[in-house]
Amino acid sequence: MQTLTVDLGERSYPIHIGSNLLGDSQLIAEHIQGQQVMVVTNETVAPLYLEKCLSMLTGFRTETVILPDGEQYKNLDVLNNIYDALLTHHFDRRCTLIALGGGVVGDMTGFAAASYQRGVNFIQIPTTLLSQVDSSVGGKTGVNHPLGKNMIGAFHQPQCVIADTDTLMTLDDRQLSAGIAEVIKYGFINDLEFIGWLETNMDKLLQRDSSALSYAIKVSCQDKADIVAADEKEAGQRALLNLGHTFGHAIETGMGYGEWLHGEAIASGMVLAAELSEQLGWIDAEVVNRVRTLVASANLPTTAPKEMSAQQFIDLMAVDKKVIDGKLRLVLMDALGSSVIAEGVDQKIIERVLNRSLEAAA
Repeated sequence: MQTLTVDLGERSYPIHIGSNLLGDSQLIAEHIQGQQVMVVTNETVAPLYLEKCLSMLTGFRTETVILPDGEQYKNLDVLNNIYDALLTHHFDRRCTLIALGGGVVGDMTGFAAASYQRGVNFIQIPTTLLSQVDSSVGGKTGVNHPLGKNMIGAFHQPQCVIADTDTLMTLDDRQLSAGIAEVIKYGFINDLEFIGWLETNMDKLLQRDSSALSYAIKVSCQDKADIVAADEKEAGQRALLNLGHTFGHAIETGMGYGEWLHGEAIASGMVLAAELSEQLGWIDAEVVNRVRTLVASANLPTTAPKEMSAQQFIDLMAVDKKVIDGKLRLVLMDALGSSVIAEGVDQKIIERVLNRSLEAAA
């Protein structure tokens, strides 16, 4: 087991990464302050890992909530299932919620914890690669709205994160690739050495080599932990973690939640960000080609979905969380392994890049 720390002073917490962690009660007991524990999971994960999770909680009063599986269920209506269970079983403000599942379960459980009785503790036990390297770390919680992804939420840090790499063996190939998209993102943001490692080791990740997966998770979590420690509430540097996300969220919303996996949409968004950066003269065609090649090597899309239009992208991006005072902020690349926040990019250039990608997709 390897343990990293998200350094937030008194609210610092560990990220445990390794094999056979699920079931180790010692990892979790110190982070539960009361006797009441609510485990939130979904219909896919529950048959695989719920029993093992509950075995960690001997001596506590436990209840479970099993949600439907899928991004399309990440909404306020389904969120009420968690509140209903907490209230029905009279959970108090010393209770702890445990998120056992992927990013949807983690985001919804975290938001329930942030808002139930104005804030209770929660623990992340992510079971997908995407959630282990991204959504479980950093305290972003929330739900989607028909008009925009993650527009309703709160910052609420977990007490700890337990990333058991064994759970990745039951992921389907599409979900594994979607998680690799977020791994790749850390290289593009600020880790050129990691890009080289990924170019060399992508086949190992796709084949679920345990040492390669553990290394990729460790580097990704360390990169994110460092950024979150420096900028918890996204006042500056943390926005770099949104590379590809403005385009990607538009894809998820425009296509209908769940049609494209989050990682697939982010992969397409990162390529679009690279192509836009080239159009602005910040990087050259060789860099864009390395971006596109690395994304494709993970079996991820490199174009926008042909079903969308450039205008639909523009309209959806206008309600993105990163719009400030009516100005769209994009995370773009100024070199391979280096990203910057850009404001006021000419909409005509954005449309040109989108139209080229849509033509390539068609």
